[in-house]
Amino acid sequence: MKRLSKYILSFGLLFFVPIMLMAQETATSEAVLDSGNTAWMITATVLVLLMTIPGLAFFYGGLVRSKNVLSIMMQCLILTAVISIEWIIIGYSWVFGTDFMGEDSSILGSVIGGFDKVFLHGITLNSLTTGNIPEILFVLFQCMFAVITPALIIGAFAERIKFSGFLLFSVLWALFVYNPVAHWVWGGGWMQEMGAIDFAGGTVVHINAGVSALVMALLLGRRKGYRTIGHPIPPHNIPFVVIGTALLWIGWFGFNAGSGLAADGLAANAFLVTHLATAVAAVTWMSLEWIINKKPTIIGICTGAVAGLVAITPAAGTVDAMGAFIIGLISAIACYTMVAYVKPKLKYDDSLDAFGVHGAGGFVGAILTGVFATQFITGEGGVQGALYGNWDQLGIQAIVNIAAIAYSAILTFILFKIVDKIVGLKVSKEEESIGLDISQHGEIAYNEDE
Repeated sequence: MKRLSKYILSFGLLFFVPIMLMAQETATSEAVLDSGNTAWMITATVLVLLMTIPGLAFFYGGLVRSKNVLSIMMQCLILTAVISIEWIIIGYSWVFGTDFMGEDSSILGSVIGGFDKVFLHGITLNSLTTGNIPEILFVLFQCMFAVITPALIIGAFAERIKFSGFLLFSVLWALFVYNPVAHWVWGGGWMQEMGAIDFAGGTVVHINAGVSALVMALLLGRRKGYRTIGHPIPPHNIPFVVIGTALLWIGWFGFNAGSGLAADGLAANAFLVTHLATAVAAVTWMSLEWIINKKPTIIGICTGAVAGLVAITPAAGTVDAMGAFIIGLISAIACYTMVAYVKPKLKYDDSLDAFGVHGAGGFVGAILTGVFATQFITGEGGVQGALYGNWDQLGIQAIVNIAAIAYSAILTFILFKIVDKIVGLKVSKEEESIGLDISQHGEIAYNEDE
């Protein structure tokens, strides 16, 4: 009898202890930091920072004239600093904080977050977010998106904006344009509730910045001596443009592959489709130039690559290789048309084609996401697009992105008028003639006496 009792007790221990341990592990697994995901997200965050400094600084800096290159680099650097401060103080709370007036506020909460995470209040070393990564790391990852978005607008008003006006406008724009749109799409706002797909920033970053860029270009007016045929003001340093493009291409892998917040198959797919769409867009743009202008240019390849990077951004978490190929192809054709034909026809001076590439490319990518999203990537029961029978998704993509265009355009117009009234935005003709490097910063990039 004692031996039988011992057998029963041993069997009980063998059966129940593993179950108890499994239950305990299940109960606590969601609260345990994932070191692999954390390491990847630290890397991704650095890659996204690389996109603004030095990536965008070199890309835009090479496209302007030599007398304005320092002003471009200064603008990229200072935005990295001031927008980071704004993001930590209030931006993160407005985007990802508890809904304004609490969880029960269905109307205001869908528009903007609250003040519960001001100065990262309540976020500790043990606070975790999706992917079981530290929330402070998620804060910093999203900070890099907040930094690069207003930096993209620089391309529209390059070579003709006062530094004081630029700085004030950029901070206000981040507060009242970027933060609300980011909340709508990523922070539990009304666009997210509708089911809009924007994996890494097609709406939040590129459409938002691109539309604002067009409004700024129209309100500021054209540069002195601007012509409307071809590329009227040639870039001063094409190798800078190539370096900037390469840094953007590399950094974009953090931008897109990091947006799943985990080192997994979704990140790998985002990595692959980002690279494929970029390659296809670069080759397509080169081919168009070769056919139409008889010579392919490296500026064209660089511009095409950026167009592909922009367009695949909203779709990177939902499309497969075929979708990425077509998005890269169509985005290059659309952006080339905007830059080579529409801009000269309408005679607006979008200096570095911020609208032609980011605005147009972002919209094309956002709409095509509603076509090519597939459960092959999103999983059974996941979202899919019109190509697979879900036409509603295409309608959702159209509605939310048209709404984002309208909001961004209206708020940019209002902010422009306010800032122009307070400190002014456009430099004088004399200041523009001598260049912003000297007139705004008292520095020169190249000493001709040496």
